[in-house]
Amino acid sequence: MAPACAVHSSGPTLALPRCRGSALQKGAWPQTTLRATPRRSARNSFMTRAAMGDAPLRVMISGAPAAGKGTQCASIVEDFGLTHISAGDLLRAEVSAGTPAGKRASEFMTAGKLVPNEVVVDMVVGALSSGEAARRGWLLDGYPRSPEQAQAIDRAGIRPDVFLLLNVPDDALVARVVGRRLDPVTGDIYHLTFRPPPTEVAPRLVQRSDDTEEAVRTRLATYHANLDAVLGFYPDQIVQIDGARSMPEVYADIRAALDAAVASKALRVAAA
Repeated sequence: MAPACAVHSSGPTLALPRCRGSALQKGAWPQTTLRATPRRSARNSFMTRAAMGDAPLRVMISGAPAAGKGTQCASIVEDFGLTHISAGDLLRAEVSAGTPAGKRASEFMTAGKLVPNEVVVDMVVGALSSGEAARRGWLLDGYPRSPEQAQAIDRAGIRPDVFLLLNVPDDALVARVVGRRLDPVTGDIYHLTFRPPPTEVAPRLVQRSDDTEEAVRTRLATYHANLDAVLGFYPDQIVQIDGARSMPEVYADIRAALDAAVASKALRVAAA
């Protein structure tokens, strides 16, 4: 039986969807439709509530490769003052800094092996539980990716107030990725359709090996294979967002969901 879900509204503030039921089937999660005020009013409305509670806002954002997480994360950090944490960036920073965890991870990377979950989980939990992330709140980008990772951080007491899920059809994701081209001289990324290169630059552009259709569909298959099990850890925090629309439209729904969480849970929002 699919989860029974409802969205409750009280005036202009929308509450998050509440889901009940243990059956987790692909496509069973409800699509939450949200409406938001213009973005220019976001900072003022959030700051007037900054002293409402002691707990900071905690957000996870997930989506398939090329779903637009990076673009939306920048806007979330700007408006909500959260500490942005990406497991990949965190891993590279630890390795570069030569920390004990970074040295351990480097041994696996040098040998051409995947870094074990427990190593990355320790890094993520440490980053979320200390410093600016603990004080200001956090935005965990693209993690957890597997049920094992979700279980590990759940056992460590890491749970979000909102789990944002960006949904984009696979064919649209493939089109976003396979059209990318890299300028090996400047490092700039262009797109043959969405961001065409200047005429003088076009001849030297190359396609990265992981931007081929075969590579993208392999990554998408892995993502879909793990998605439902990951979602099972956050049934009451999930807000699904239609990520196939324009960036401003997508962010309007994201902001409405986070605004609702701040209001309903009396969370604290730090100044950016």
